[in-house]
Amino acid sequence: MKTQRLSTTHIILLSFLIVILLGTLLLMLPISAADGKSTSFTDALFTATTSTCVTGLVVTPTVTAWSTFGHVVILLLIQIGGLGVITIMSAVMSLLHRKMGIGDRLLLQDAFNLNSLAGLVRLVKKVVLGTLLVEGVGALLYMTVFVPEMGLKGVWVSVFTAVSAFCNAGIDIIAENSLYNYALNPVVNAVTCALIIVGGIGYIVWWDVPRACRLARRKKGWWFRHLTLHSKIAITATLALILVGAALILAFEYNNPQTIGAYTLPQKIEVALFQSVTTRTAGFATVPQEHLTNASALTCLLLMFVGGSPVGTAGGIKTVTFVTIIASALSSIRGQEDTALFGRRLTKQAVGKAVAVAGTSFAILFISTVALAAVTDAPALDVLYETVSATATVGLTRNLTATLSTAGKYIIIATMYLGRVGPISLAIAFNRHRSNPNGIKDPTEEISVG
Repeated sequence: MKTQRLSTTHIILLSFLIVILLGTLLLMLPISAADGKSTSFTDALFTATTSTCVTGLVVTPTVTAWSTFGHVVILLLIQIGGLGVITIMSAVMSLLHRKMGIGDRLLLQDAFNLNSLAGLVRLVKKVVLGTLLVEGVGALLYMTVFVPEMGLKGVWVSVFTAVSAFCNAGIDIIAENSLYNYALNPVVNAVTCALIIVGGIGYIVWWDVPRACRLARRKKGWWFRHLTLHSKIAITATLALILVGAALILAFEYNNPQTIGAYTLPQKIEVALFQSVTTRTAGFATVPQEHLTNASALTCLLLMFVGGSPVGTAGGIKTVTFVTIIASALSSIRGQEDTALFGRRLTKQAVGKAVAVAGTSFAILFISTVALAAVTDAPALDVLYETVSATATVGLTRNLTATLSTAGKYIIIATMYLGRVGPISLAIAFNRHRSNPNGIKDPTEEISVG
């Protein structure tokens, strides 16, 4: 009898699950709680899941519910979840000078969602070192604010916040109201936005931009022209979504006294820009989400669902996926057979994968929204805000998370997990590919669409 080996995708799914369960056991220990009592399995599981899946939704205030030991556990879960379990395992193997076999490389390829095995080991080293460098710089900049305010404790708070911001987790140990107290602090705003964007733009873009700049210096051209198509889409979509999102939020909230209505114009722009950036799956908040106008909330729902860019720390369906679907739709409307962007034709495989990712994400979102609505009497917008936030691993809430019933908590736990491991990974994991050895295809027949 033949034994079936786990696929790389199954291993990735299981690795996240194992880390979540280990984190749950650690958080259930009395030493992890601020009051020295054992935390319930449900709340510990919820916290471990939101940390490992770098979501940010919490059922208990992180700053007051957990001890220093608990905060360390949460921080480690955030770092593991942000980088990915497989990435960290591979980095440790590299440090121990263990040679990576083809199986290890396939795991990495699936973990980074790449199309090639070339240069994977080198990529992992650059990712880990680059991550630690960016987080370190972010922590030092935070210290200029938090150390004068909190003393030596400010060092720990700065490190925790930097890791959480870079990993797009949105969990903090500053206050129970997230970053409300720093809504108008230019340093905290700028550093947090920069870490969110750098972490969410994707590692592929990290290394492609310097390469393009070097080429531009040699050939004396505009650096953007030398970027890969992936980087062009990721950078353009990120800037467009942030700026358009900020402009819409500024317009919709301009006279809202419960959010930015009382601020000066420069202050309104600052807060609106932060809100637009944090919806890119970061989860920090400087204004009460429940007080946003309906128009702003709907704008944030779209920004959250799209999320960051591929091969980064952010969630969502990803910018490249979103742009690919829009471009494909426009091509169909124009009657064009191929989908093209920036003078380059997209493969049908890429377009199909984008549709699969978006479709699976929407399915997860729809099922979780209906399920959560069935077990809570909260307003529909609040429920949708919660489930989109969980699906896209954002962490923003309209004050619903803390009031969830046990059933509601497990619905959000499942949604956060499914949203993090990736819709396309789930599709591969639960629908094994069956090849057609005879090369025989089913007959083609036209259908009516629309």
